[in-house]
Amino acid sequence: MTPPEALERIAYLLERGREASPKVRAFRRAAAVLAEAEPEQVAALAAAGRLRSLPGIGESTEKVILESLRGEVPSYLARLEADVQAEPSPAALALMQSLQGDCHSHSDWSDGGSPIEEMARAAMALGHRYWALTDHSPRLTIAHGLDADRLKAQLAVVAEINDRLGAEGDFRILTGIEVDILEDGGLDQDPGLLAELDVVVASVHSKLRMEAKPMTRRMITAVESPHVDILGHCTGRIVVGRGRPESTFDSAAVFGACVASGTAVEVNSRPERLDPPMRLLEEAVAAGCLLSIDTDAHAPGQLEWQINGAERVVKTGMDADRIINTWDRNRLLGWLSARS
Repeated sequence: MTPPEALERIAYLLERGREASPKVRAFRRAAAVLAEAEPEQVAALAAAGRLRSLPGIGESTEKVILESLRGEVPSYLARLEADVQAEPSPAALALMQSLQGDCHSHSDWSDGGSPIEEMARAAMALGHRYWALTDHSPRLTIAHGLDADRLKAQLAVVAEINDRLGAEGDFRILTGIEVDILEDGGLDQDPGLLAELDVVVASVHSKLRMEAKPMTRRMITAVESPHVDILGHCTGRIVVGRGRPESTFDSAAVFGACVASGTAVEVNSRPERLDPPMRLLEEAVAAGCLLSIDTDAHAPGQLEWQINGAERVVKTGMDADRIINTWDRNRLLGWLSARS
């Protein structure tokens, strides 16, 4: 493994482990600096003890580079590789083999940490046949959400990347958005533009403590929209750190509306969300809802989180054919286009 490869792998594993973005960026920046430098220059600087004269190289990254140049597995990398998740169950692994893609994730166009193509190539490396780019809508200003003009510009970029990636293999970026559900159940984006997208995930990000009755109306109005394909992280809960409690709503009414409209319920695989909680996931399955097992990834390493959702879904006994991202790309796109 070359020094740039070792540094990139460390950044990837840090992302998977939900480490702070500045640390990830430090390793990724060091990798980029080394990738642009001549190997002979790097070797000479290492021999002279002057690696830190290169921009972006600090104590930790220097040690990784030196160990890699000696033909060793860098100790930092070895430590991260050893810090594995719990062994997945055979049933979850079997379901993972059936998953064709991921329908909810972000890039650096909103609050993600990596460019679109980098995210797409990470999805390709995991064996996905499609990956949906669903950056935030404009109301979520803290996440640098996309207004109509920026979303149109993004669509042009995605088309160009798809042309390139399509020439390399059977893969496609699906155009999309994670659109905010407004307080009245409306959607935070131009309806005509929503109709042009492949995938629309609708999520509540504001007024999460709204009383149950208006929250129920709000969510039902959204899932009944012909533009909405997936109801994202339905309770809005956070289960790590100080946490955030679940939003309250009539789950039977909301899941019933999802069944009637054909809107899928997301199984959000982010470790801090794991939304919906198991009791509501079991209720959604019993009600007859379609599901989508998504990562809500904001960085390439987080695309591996899909196993978290798979573990939870297999506990419900759900038929895999009711999980929309087990469908091949043609079937999924046909279903999506029929909804808009």
